[in-house]
Amino acid sequence: MHIHILGICGTFMGGIATIARAAGHKVTGCDAGVYPPMSSQLISQGIELIEGFSPEQIRLNPDLFVIGNIVTRGNPLMEEILNRSLPYVSGPQWLSDNVLRDKWVLAVAGTHGKTTTSAMLAWILEYAGLGPGFLIGGIPENFGLSARLGSSSFFVIEADEYDTAFFDKRSKFVHFHPRTVILNNLEFDHADIFADLAAIEQQFHHFVRIIPGNGLVIANGREESLERVLNRGCWTPVERVGVANGWQADILADSRVAISLMGEFQGTLHWKLLGEHNRMNALAALAAARHAGIPVNISISALMEFKNVKRRMEVRGVVEGITVYDDFAHHPTAIRTTLQGLRDKTRNARVIAVLEPRSNTMKMGLWKDSLADSLVAADLVFSYTANLGWDVKEALVSLGEKAIYHDDLGALIGAITAAASPGDHILIMSNGGFGGIHEKLLVAMRDRYGVTS
Repeated sequence: MHIHILGICGTFMGGIATIARAAGHKVTGCDAGVYPPMSSQLISQGIELIEGFSPEQIRLNPDLFVIGNIVTRGNPLMEEILNRSLPYVSGPQWLSDNVLRDKWVLAVAGTHGKTTTSAMLAWILEYAGLGPGFLIGGIPENFGLSARLGSSSFFVIEADEYDTAFFDKRSKFVHFHPRTVILNNLEFDHADIFADLAAIEQQFHHFVRIIPGNGLVIANGREESLERVLNRGCWTPVERVGVANGWQADILADSRVAISLMGEFQGTLHWKLLGEHNRMNALAALAAARHAGIPVNISISALMEFKNVKRRMEVRGVVEGITVYDDFAHHPTAIRTTLQGLRDKTRNARVIAVLEPRSNTMKMGLWKDSLADSLVAADLVFSYTANLGWDVKEALVSLGEKAIYHDDLGALIGAITAAASPGDHILIMSNGGFGGIHEKLLVAMRDRYGVTS
């Protein structure tokens, strides 16, 4: 079958393209501003990419058009598909019908931690020799790619609550038919499509309704929102993480974590990942792997070799003892936990936070009242204020002089470079490319200190 994918350079749709190609299909695709790293990954697999959405692409005569959720009415290629009554389907539906239907699907849902937890779980299954398929919204460093078909019946997927397509407004995850489900957490997000938290809880309720009775739900036991979802109806056994009557992780000395289940010691995890949020992610992954038949001691050994995901506290470079990190954090809770994890590691060293409020919800100002509290662990806060419709200075007024604002990227880089000192830790947070700030900042600091390599 020849499929042509609209919106192919997004992480999810690019993952579908990778999997479809591995399954033997001919795959082509298009996007606006065909861009790396996904474009490079796809081209390396022999997938033809077309810039833009010209209606002439129907001349490729594919058997099926697969539509990403960036495509809207008015898109010229989509309009031509509709006018000619050509066959089309959403990305999640295609994946469900052609890949997931006969798989043991392990799905990771929640507002935060989906990518990291999915990567942990896929790595555990790989370490145990199960050869899982996976589709993850980032690039796990243990694998070096975001998606693969796999060689077994197990498939790990990052289960997003965002809508499916312009013609299917259900959340993506209802298409995945999982047997094992992780519910990491649940907060308000995606204000561009959800009116409030109750609307998101409704979608999670729909998700829970399709999990089979011989499956397993692994839920964050500290989240009232998830308890509300489960109390609306759950027909599947539930294990909770982060609470005494479930899975727990207790911090020991020397980066060691004691793992227990229902108060019974399971093993000691030695690792370098930062923060309570990553300990919760690990517990969920351990529970899901156990449901798939992997002994806990094997899973713990696997996590000791877990290398994290690109753009999750990824060290981009060190100049004169100044460490620059890249992180995807863009929600106040993720910002807070990420900063606190870095603070716990660095102790007395200065932590400099650099934030681009870029997500749709952030741009709408829905989180402005909680933003300052999420940044209190930083010693300095630099905020990029371009293209915002609300006053960042007003939102961060409680931070006083430690909050600095710039609407010009060059000026922002210059200010950070001037403020940084040897031993500092600079945490750059954005869910986008942030204008290439990471490398530009490293270059500026090398120039400042006369470093040639």
